[in-house]
Amino acid sequence: MEAERADAVVWRNRALMVFDRVAVPVAVCDVYGQVVLANPAMAAECGTTPGRLRGRQVLELFRPQEAGQVERIAEALRLRHRSRYQVSVCWRAPGGAERHGELTADPVSDSVQETPALLVMLRVLGEHPRTPPEPVRASAVERRVLALLAGGATTAHAAREMGLSRDGVTYHLRRLSTRWGAANRTELVARAYALGVLLPGVWPPEAKAAGPEEE
Repeated sequence: MEAERADAVVWRNRALMVFDRVAVPVAVCDVYGQVVLANPAMAAECGTTPGRLRGRQVLELFRPQEAGQVERIAEALRLRHRSRYQVSVCWRAPGGAERHGELTADPVSDSVQETPALLVMLRVLGEHPRTPPEPVRASAVERRVLALLAGGATTAHAAREMGLSRDGVTYHLRRLSTRWGAANRTELVARAYALGVLLPGVWPPEAKAAGPEEE
């Protein structure tokens, strides 16, 4: 019995070595699509490491192009059908390109009675052309408000500096927060720097000049 267990460990280690060295992106998922194990090629498609993929949902990493495909597969797995399943997917590569391809999932288990795991392989079919990013929209007034906010100004102080009412300052901040999806003022300032609206390395904070179309 001990000899059999030792042999099983040896073969498991050999299988993992092959799994890691395969150039094709491969992962093992549970029946709900949660990643249990991923090889370096699969992790590279997600711009991360195999360990960081563990516990992630494979269909959140690779977006299905047809929702109906996923529903049919889920129903088939619930009924313990053991076919090969294919899903057309797209995802954002680490370099920013939008890729598309096909996920193939094979149910695997030691017996028919066991709930199967899924051996998932990714076939990359190509890339969609990158669309240029939308220009950052922030008027001259909004940029001035952001610069004052980045410098620690309160709503009342910003209002005095700009000759606006407090409600006027709040109005501009609310519009920016909605436009950029910022949850609070700290995140709003961080996004302003990330988007290039506020100039880095300058104190007191200073905004980049707005374009003619934003005046």
